Amino acid sequence: MIATWGLYLALGALAGVLAGLLGIGGGLVLVAALVWLLPGQGVPVDQAVHVALATALASIVVTGLSSARAHHRRGSVLWPTVAWLVPGLLLGGWLGSGLAVRLDGDWLRLFIAAYCGLAAMQMALDWPRARVERPDPPRGPGYSAAGAGIGAVSALVGIGGGSMTVPLLVWRGVRPVRAVGTSSACGVAIALSAAAGYALQAAPTGLPAGSWGFVYLPAAAGIAVASVLAAPLGTRLAHRLSGLALRRVFALFLATVGLSIFLAP
Repeated sequence: MIATWGLYLALGALAGVLAGLLGIGGGLVLVAALVWLLPGQGVPVDQAVHVALATALASIVVTGLSSARAHHRRGSVLWPTVAWLVPGLLLGGWLGSGLAVRLDGDWLRLFIAAYCGLAAMQMALDWPRARVERPDPPRGPGYSAAGAGIGAVSALVGIGGGSMTVPLLVWRGVRPVRAVGTSSACGVAIALSAAAGYALQAAPTGLPAGSWGFVYLPAAAGIAVASVLAAPLGTRLAHRLSGLALRRVFALFLATVGLSIFLAP
């Protein structure tokens, strides 16, 4: 049990750094690791993907709050843009989790692996390219509509939406570090809605004690504790490091994560 908690803490630290640094990847890393770890904690293999998604999203609530707070203190969260995105993100997160609880775990696994591949390709190619920085925060009902799609896909793959929100904002003329900061705040809304959906829209059987719907609370708590401490470190690095080389290295990492999920039992 001590070793298991150590793994949860290590996963949380890694996810927190990635969330603050890139606004992407923490959830995908968590899902990949949990799919392998949870069967050893008494989670039936045929429900491991659902529990991994739900647990990752529950922990992202705390990680996102820590990351968003750190970015806000540096002035890199565009709150008017967040306000337009959030209604769609909440709706999409709830609907996406509702669909996920009705899907077979193997189909979810294939969808997540494919998403990892697409996200890796997008990061490696550095697409879309940034426009000239705009002076005003992006806003309007189109962002609410985009948020619904981002929230639904995020719920299906267990992420805070950074791999979609960040490119969207960069394409619309937001400086990358502000896109990451804004995405971290948006991820809290996605994670809250989707995790609640996984907890309340399903009544799974055979899960270990400490489960709330598909959310395995001991794992979520251990991951969240470490992620709170690690997310500000990722935020500091995001303001110091050159992005392109780092994105390409992480693209390879994401491709490996996708392969790991695909090969999981």
